[in-house]
Amino acid sequence: MKIFSQQTDETKPRRRKRLGCGTLFLIGIAFSVVYSICSYIVFKDFMGDSVTKLSDHSVYKIEMKGTLNERANEDDPLAMLTEQMYGRRGTKSYGLHDMISNIREAKRNDKIEGIYLFGGSLAMGPSSAKELRDALLDFKQSGKWIVAYADSYAGHNYYVASVADKIYLNPVGSVTWHGFGAFKMYYTRLLEKIGVKMQIVKVGTFKSAVEPYFRTSMSEADKKQSMRYVQGLWDIVVSEVGESRGLNAKQLNAYADEFMELQPQEKYISYGLIDSLVYIQDMDSVLTALCGTDEYNVVSNKAMTHVERKQNDAQDRIAVIYAYGNITDEEGDGIVGTKMVKTIKKVLKNEDVKAVVLRVNSGGGSADASEQIWHAMRTLQQKGLPVVVSMGDYAASGGYYISCEADYIIAEPTTLTGSIGIFGMIPDFSGLRNKIGVDIDAAGTNKHTTMSAGMGFRPLDNDEYQLMQNMVERGYDLFTRRCAEGRGMSQDAIKAIAEGRVWLGTDALELGLVDSLGSMRDAISKAAELAGLENYKVLQYPRKKSYVEELMALLDEPQSEEEKIVARIKALCSQPRIMAKMPEVTIE
Repeated sequence: MKIFSQQTDETKPRRRKRLGCGTLFLIGIAFSVVYSICSYIVFKDFMGDSVTKLSDHSVYKIEMKGTLNERANEDDPLAMLTEQMYGRRGTKSYGLHDMISNIREAKRNDKIEGIYLFGGSLAMGPSSAKELRDALLDFKQSGKWIVAYADSYAGHNYYVASVADKIYLNPVGSVTWHGFGAFKMYYTRLLEKIGVKMQIVKVGTFKSAVEPYFRTSMSEADKKQSMRYVQGLWDIVVSEVGESRGLNAKQLNAYADEFMELQPQEKYISYGLIDSLVYIQDMDSVLTALCGTDEYNVVSNKAMTHVERKQNDAQDRIAVIYAYGNITDEEGDGIVGTKMVKTIKKVLKNEDVKAVVLRVNSGGGSADASEQIWHAMRTLQQKGLPVVVSMGDYAASGGYYISCEADYIIAEPTTLTGSIGIFGMIPDFSGLRNKIGVDIDAAGTNKHTTMSAGMGFRPLDNDEYQLMQNMVERGYDLFTRRCAEGRGMSQDAIKAIAEGRVWLGTDALELGLVDSLGSMRDAISKAAELAGLENYKVLQYPRKKSYVEELMALLDEPQSEEEKIVARIKALCSQPRIMAKMPEVTIE
């Protein structure tokens, strides 16, 4: 007979809750990743950056993979994280001007025999590609060689690689050559489905940044300006590739009409687009022949950055202030108005700074923040400091606003600039409210008391809409007045070329919106000329983000397409009421 005894809570033995194997495994991975990254950062800070000692017969290898940004840390924390978690390298990010500085060092360093462009999937804007390509052309003035190899040349990579003495391709690879198109995404039908309507107030026939929220296709005005700048970009690329490859515009346009990505590889050779179809293992023989020895040394971009260079003991400084990304008021990853003003104040306090270069790569954003930055830049001139603007891929709308007061403006031929216009977008969620069954009511003391609190939950009435329109028109008047004062033109002359229209750098030069065409190096030289400097150092502002800051920012970014759409809608709802921003466009 079995005897059972009932255990009370006091007599019952306590069992410890055990974590499952899966949970322990994930905790272990997380700890390993964090420990590895933190250890790396501490080690790097303790040891510092080692100096690269170049040996004879060195080859500077530029990895044409990843993303080319205005500025970047070579030690990408996301790449480290991906490598730790999945055993593979993440997307590398390179700084444009660091890479150009390395190319200049490779030109003058006797240890470097030539440059090897490896890969063809580097994501970059058209002006970044031109600035990189021009630096490579300058390198060739030394008499040294450049060769390029890729499995496939995508985006702007073939344009850059066309400077090479020899272009090699995987026997089953491809070359992107089909002309340029401007592609835009429209959200109107999506917003209709969820019961959201965008209420638009704007000034400028060509101010098309708002069109994706109330249209489903390009307006005639937007199609006109889009065709103008993509044709201008394409003409520049065709001209420069043709000069490098010994081909004329008629030939290159005929090849583009064949959509070269889908053509057999033999055509790339017969058409003169590339020189040879080879496998990657054959490139060792190519480099051996060029160096004249089996003992050549490959130098990475990171190693090239740490090559010891001639020190400049000059006391005078030229400050380069980087302004890239979306312009926001008090938060964001791009040009944050409050932070940019603080940066400019730091420059003002440095008595050694004798001139300033503002490097702009922005399609604009908040009109209020743009005005704050414009005023801060003006204080530099009031102190007697010459200010030169260097324009990158974009310097449009708010990006042009913060540039227009400069003493001298230099754009790349491929820069998209102008877009002088103002708009406001106020979402109306009343349709969504009705769908989910939420009602709203209010009581107020005056006619428009409930406008601010109720904005977004109900549509604007006619009077409120007119108030918003009046504010936008005042903003446009101020914007065009700032441009007229900065460029030494009448306000009517500015308005005639404004209307929110986007211009290519070459057109902007003819219209008087910029003073000359060139690179940031040209802008620094011009700043030195205006300040009467012969010997100077360049200081960069603001400081680069730390590895931890970059890692945290990357982890906060939306990853899936669904997350990106949700993030876009959230940003739309929280954006400033008045914007100076160019349309978002993908050029391919």
